[in-house]
Amino acid sequence: MKESKIKDFYREKIDELKKHNKLYFEKSSPKISDKEYDEIKKEILQLEKKFPYLNSIFSPSNSIGFAPSKKFVKSSHRVKMLSLSNAFDIKDITNFEKKIFNFLNEKIKIEFSVEPKIDGISASLTYKDGILVLGTSRGDGSIGEVITENLKTIKDIPQKIINRDFPKDIDIRGEVFIKKSDFNKLKNNFANPRNAASGTLRQKDPEETKKIPLKFVAYTFGFFESDRIKKQSDFLKSLEKWGFKVNEHNKVFKNINDIVDFHKKFEEERSDLEYDVDGLVYKVNNLDLQKRLGFTANSPRWAIAHKFAANSAYSKIKDIDIQIGRTGALTPVARIEPVNIGGVVVSNATLHNEDEIIRKDIRINDTVKIERAGDVIPHVILVDLKKRDKKSKKFVFPNKCPSCGSKTIKEFNKIMKKYDAVRRCTNEGFDCEKIAIEKIKHFISKEAMNIDGLGKKVVENFWDMNFIRYPQDIYNLDYNKILNLEGWGDLSVSNLKYSIDKSKKISLDRFLYAIGIRHIGIENAKLLAEYTKSIKNFIGFVTNNKLDEFSNIDGIGEIQIKSLKNFFYNTINFSVIKKLSSILNISEFELNKKGKLLNNTFMFTGKLSNMSRAEAKSLIEKNSGSVVSSINKKLKYLIIGEKPTNRKVEQAKEMGIKILSQKEWLNLLD
Repeated sequence: MKESKIKDFYREKIDELKKHNKLYFEKSSPKISDKEYDEIKKEILQLEKKFPYLNSIFSPSNSIGFAPSKKFVKSSHRVKMLSLSNAFDIKDITNFEKKIFNFLNEKIKIEFSVEPKIDGISASLTYKDGILVLGTSRGDGSIGEVITENLKTIKDIPQKIINRDFPKDIDIRGEVFIKKSDFNKLKNNFANPRNAASGTLRQKDPEETKKIPLKFVAYTFGFFESDRIKKQSDFLKSLEKWGFKVNEHNKVFKNINDIVDFHKKFEEERSDLEYDVDGLVYKVNNLDLQKRLGFTANSPRWAIAHKFAANSAYSKIKDIDIQIGRTGALTPVARIEPVNIGGVVVSNATLHNEDEIIRKDIRINDTVKIERAGDVIPHVILVDLKKRDKKSKKFVFPNKCPSCGSKTIKEFNKIMKKYDAVRRCTNEGFDCEKIAIEKIKHFISKEAMNIDGLGKKVVENFWDMNFIRYPQDIYNLDYNKILNLEGWGDLSVSNLKYSIDKSKKISLDRFLYAIGIRHIGIENAKLLAEYTKSIKNFIGFVTNNKLDEFSNIDGIGEIQIKSLKNFFYNTINFSVIKKLSSILNISEFELNKKGKLLNNTFMFTGKLSNMSRAEAKSLIEKNSGSVVSSINKKLKYLIIGEKPTNRKVEQAKEMGIKILSQKEWLNLLD
């Protein structure tokens, strides 16, 4: 199997993971279960293990919070507030420890601080000279909502600290939550305690927030310039001394087996707690090691959340619907008799795909076990065959698209040597109504054109009223007609027009992502934009049938090029792009001109001393450089460690590529 094809498949899986990270952590509308999400992560990890040259900053440890609300002023976190990667069994925990050893490139004794993971809302408190000056939500991890006055209403949060040891400038981080007994008095207004805490913190009037008995438990720090405290467990003791509440169940363990035993015991007893917990958090206790391990794109390498088992209940399937996504994927959804699972009434459950239906033999009118973990869409675990009607018939998955009638196919995966589980509509354009609607929803999303006021429901309504059929129709809407619709007024129409007009100025990479080409996520869109520079040049590549030239781009492979061809060979798609390019002001791509290694490319061969490849790659990318996987004319430096591959060294010499020792490379970074 060619290396390029393996990379293409790997990137496809990374894009799939990124999509579900966004749905779960930012949109709060997950489409798959924890189990299926975890399977995607494991598949990526298996690929990385089998093919060591595979690597991505969006690897399975990524998970980010939700986007900041418009109701509040925004504030950037001085140190990012990142989510934790998840573990579900002892194998995941063992892998977590192995990853730490691999990254450090040495096996040392590691002590772990273990803390209950309260199911609440994360908050950051900034203290200067002992005074609480700023309180923010996590937001998207980089920027949060300023909710200082609301947080000040919580009695557990000190507003002034006079302890002599308290730092002059520090961000204290913790969880805002509601006790079960207090939630029982509010349950008619909120779905669960977490929603109650979130909704209360987002009240515009702090006096309204004050009416709800919110609690706060501190567990870590963000910005904090001090080397006095050496351990996470010592920091927790300091928090208590400074007047903060910490969890009474915090522990320190020296090996994985003790951690797993504690997790099992704690899970059995968690129902007796006065607050909701959905797992335990394990952190490397040594703060110097934490600093060395650092972060991936969206989570720390030194911590992991070990989740508890999901809630479940039985219900009856009334019908099975087929939903069609932007890329043509057909997803079956079971419409079930409403059932309460973990305090939430559930009426829909995902069936994942055709293979899952066949494997579990799921039929209409079956009584099934439904599992719901966290906020993920519930899914069917098993069928109660004892309650099955003898006259029931197997569910036949459609071989034609329910929306447009096009043929549906399962693509053969050459790398995994099997057909994909997902069946897809073969329509590549806007001829399929359901695909067209989903494409427009993607076009207006935050990472794409970011058109506020034109949400998913509005897109569906405008489609039904024949206001829009293609993305360019958004820029020719009749606002007088919209003004006459129920629920629309002068202000909402004015805001919509402002947002649409504002979106007309867009960067090339954002535009290429917005048009919704399969396998072209945000990162691939940046690579294409960097290579083509302008929309005029990009269209030129399409017009002159030069898409194969994109194979010169490190990161763009056969899968992406095939997808680009399929997309643009459809005349309607190409027409949409040309019309949009005449309406929009699409700016040329500009590189971020920061970092000591800007415009420099690197490749490694041989074993590095006291540093893993992952740590070295992270250093280069932090300094605006890039790492390539093969020797080519774009490579500037070959870094050699112990026992380098002679063939690579000779090839680099022949091509005039500069060869550096590890020490010489580190000298570039001072």
